[in-house]
Amino acid sequence: MSAYRKETTPPPYCIDERMKIPTESPVLHVASRGIAPVIMLIGLYVFFHGHYSPGGGFQGGVLLAAGVLLLRMTLGVTQSQKLMPTTLTLKLSAVGALIFAGTGLVALLCGGNFLDYHFLPVWFEPVYLRYYGILFIEVGVTITVMTTLIAIYDDLLGC
Repeated sequence: MSAYRKETTPPPYCIDERMKIPTESPVLHVASRGIAPVIMLIGLYVFFHGHYSPGGGFQGGVLLAAGVLLLRMTLGVTQSQKLMPTTLTLKLSAVGALIFAGTGLVALLCGGNFLDYHFLPVWFEPVYLRYYGILFIEVGVTITVMTTLIAIYDDLLGC
């Protein structure tokens, strides 16, 4: 061993355990509790505005997940479980995927193409069929993306 390099020993706990405990800084606690709702509010805005402009389900889901993950990183896993429990994330992800796929399959079973909103079995005007069809798709994508990103983070931590 070189005289210039010191032998370093790994910490007594693994990196995953350090990521599970909350930070000690009250500044980070206050800042994250103030910033996370704003991030989630922007995520909801992007989701609802997805009908009329670029953006929507994926971007809104990522922003909603970012708000939850910010709280997971600063407050610790145990305190942030109240907002989004780990046991609920994969179940909601499956529900979101079913909403997305179900909207397309209903149109397919009613004689149209996959995600062809004009064949949905609801007797609205075509404009409203398109509006509600896109809304269901956006809801499914948002729920799936948000909960999947949170589930990936929780899985990496071993929660």
